[in-house]
Amino acid sequence: MSDALKHECGIAQIRLLKPLEFYKEKYGSAFYGVNKMYLLMEKQHNRGQDGAGFASIKLDTQPGERYISRVRSIAQQPIQDIFAQINERINKELTENPEYVDNVELQKKHIPYIGEVLLGHVRYGTFGKNSVESVHPFLRQNNWMHRNLIVAGNFNMTNVNELFDGLVRIGQHPKEMADTVTIMEKIGHFLDDAVSKIYRKLKKEGYNKHECSPLIAERLNVAKILKKSAKDWDGGYAMAGLLGHGDSFVLRDPAGIRPVYYYKDDEVVVVASERPVIQTVFNVDFDDVKELEPGHAIITKKSGEVAIKKILEPLERKACSFERIYFSRGSDAEIYQERKNLGKFLMPKVLEAIDNDTKNTVFSYIPNTAETSFFGMIETVEEYLNKKKTQAILDGNGKLSAEVVTNILSERPRIEKIAIKDVKLRTFITEDSSRDDLVAHVYDVTYGVIKPTDNLVIIDDSIVRGTTLKKSIIKMMDRLHPKKIIVVSSAPQIRYPDCYGIDMARLEDLIAFRAMLELLEENNKYHLIQEVYDKCKAQVELEDKDVRNFVKDLYSQFSADAISDKIAQLISNENINAEVVAIFQPIENLHKACPKNLGDWYFTGNYPTAGGNRVVNRAFINFFEGNKDRAY
Repeated sequence: MSDALKHECGIAQIRLLKPLEFYKEKYGSAFYGVNKMYLLMEKQHNRGQDGAGFASIKLDTQPGERYISRVRSIAQQPIQDIFAQINERINKELTENPEYVDNVELQKKHIPYIGEVLLGHVRYGTFGKNSVESVHPFLRQNNWMHRNLIVAGNFNMTNVNELFDGLVRIGQHPKEMADTVTIMEKIGHFLDDAVSKIYRKLKKEGYNKHECSPLIAERLNVAKILKKSAKDWDGGYAMAGLLGHGDSFVLRDPAGIRPVYYYKDDEVVVVASERPVIQTVFNVDFDDVKELEPGHAIITKKSGEVAIKKILEPLERKACSFERIYFSRGSDAEIYQERKNLGKFLMPKVLEAIDNDTKNTVFSYIPNTAETSFFGMIETVEEYLNKKKTQAILDGNGKLSAEVVTNILSERPRIEKIAIKDVKLRTFITEDSSRDDLVAHVYDVTYGVIKPTDNLVIIDDSIVRGTTLKKSIIKMMDRLHPKKIIVVSSAPQIRYPDCYGIDMARLEDLIAFRAMLELLEENNKYHLIQEVYDKCKAQVELEDKDVRNFVKDLYSQFSADAISDKIAQLISNENINAEVVAIFQPIENLHKACPKNLGDWYFTGNYPTAGGNRVVNRAFINFFEGNKDRAY
């Protein structure tokens, strides 16, 4: 992706179903779970590089023994940093206490991080400070083992203010108005309540305090706690949690916005944000890894019993399509094919833009995430050329010379690696002109392969703000002196803010929105901005379910092609000699390519939860009033 775009986050959870001695005997180490967690997190580093965290719980420890371990980092390479810390501590203990080396019982008793229940998280901070206090997992501590709660998630809530007020109403005093803290305190409240109720019931049944503890663990109904906690949540989320005594869960939002996959056998239960990560780390087949249904939780009791429970009534499935376009690793079998299809489906528009002149067209891509869509695009060019060659030979009626046939068959797509992502350049000079000059060199180009008669087709997976295109890529491409530069986006136009975890909070940052504003002005329709603002202001006090997305009315004034043409002008300038064309994926082709991930609110404004319309409403009000605050 040419525009930097951040995204929250990646989760990984492991529950070992056998005693640690089993893994020592079979795999050579009682740290089997820790090793697998490292791999799960490292294979998901694409989902978050601002911070990483790890937590583990030991089962059946004696009073006075530490049973919870946690380590978090915001180092430049946070995953490596936390596991370097873990490794250093483990090696120190084993070196200073040689008797631990082959004794799993002593390892579990004395060495931190070893445990049967493990939780990992990689973080992209979409906003706010990137301090270690912001890094998951979060820990809510208590002397009662059952009331200890560890939470990590891939999520963003649209109604955190209401959730915060709800906690205040029940007498709590949350330490900050952050959605992670609010969610953890909500779960913690109902966890405390459930433990207290079970304890009182057990006392009535005649059990003493010491006898109650293991019985609380047995009777605790995690599904019921989650149902009460999540009742008012509005957002996209994959929420993972561990309870101090050993129960664990992962809950997915009812629209399926955020992804969750799991695998289970008789040795392990593993949950992660991406399917191929589990496949690779545990060497299992595609069909062995299941997707957690929206509104459901996978719950593993301390006893090892695993159940999938419906927590919330599923909504219409609107899984995030950006997961397929960009965020998730392309090594997933389905995602790989979907990205190829995104490239294929664009070719009719591309051929039209180059007047079917493949002979004088060079095809390339923005590294590295657009590469798979590029493959799909080239396959379609090859199919087009094969039909063209076949027809040319048939038109010859068997009278063509060998030389002519050879010439016909020799035509193939001209593929070049034109854009090369250079080292990360730091804009250390604050003066605008200096910064712009540095930004212009984020990408390098390959010289000597473009002729002045050539079209240059370059595919990107999405165009969000258009900043890098305008200040770097188009400038660099124009130095090659092509006749025409066709910028192709495998995603549709991004028109609306996201509020479920992607860092797209302000309307005016989006190039499609800016293009629409210019068209309004050029067509003497800018007065509609005031009308939409008035409608948005009139909705401020409405309940979320009653709020409408009136920003749609502005986009409806123009065709998608008209907005694409204006975007092409915005990413170009008077110093660019080549004609610049912008082509975007039509919405219907996106749905055709990614049939299971129909969440398209950033393209269409059709938000899957009621809170989404309130966010776009606030985003438009902020834009109109010149307020730079985020809409959520």
